[in-house]
Amino acid sequence: MYSSQKDFLTQLDAHKGMIHKVCQVYCWNPGDREDLFQEIIIQLWKAWPGFRGESKFSTWLYRIALNTAISGLRKQKKYLVYMEPEKLPAGLNDESENEEKEERLKQFYDALRQLSELERAIIMLYLDEKSYDEMEDILGINQNSLRVKMNRAKEKLRKITKQA
Repeated sequence: MYSSQKDFLTQLDAHKGMIHKVCQVYCWNPGDREDLFQEIIIQLWKAWPGFRGESKFSTWLYRIALNTAISGLRKQKKYLVYMEPEKLPAGLNDESENEEKEERLKQFYDALRQLSELERAIIMLYLDEKSYDEMEDILGINQNSLRVKMNRAKEKLRKITKQA
């Protein structure tokens, strides 16, 4: 279906926001996020010749991005606890509203980081409005298990956010 470098770059440009989300969820600081972003791009490019279009490009991308992020964490064998406040895009009008949004976003990412790797992936896909069919394709987990894991992850997030 897709074959050229131009096709790859076009698809990548259209879906790079997904890669940034994965990096945000699995990395604690900007340098690590940049490294992970580059590693995901490398893995996507390596896998590109094998993409046959049997699934959506976004499904294929998510699978590779999540596998790259999770395998990178496993290689580290330790989790950094360093956190930096995230910056919202410049140009928003109300400074106090920006600070409030920034704080809520930071709290959300802090809460997500307390979940397991798989739970983070499920929540991220859920927030991206992926169907259970798509989640099953991306994660390789049957829908019944996904639903159970989703409910458990949501409950954990509720408990974590109530403690904060």
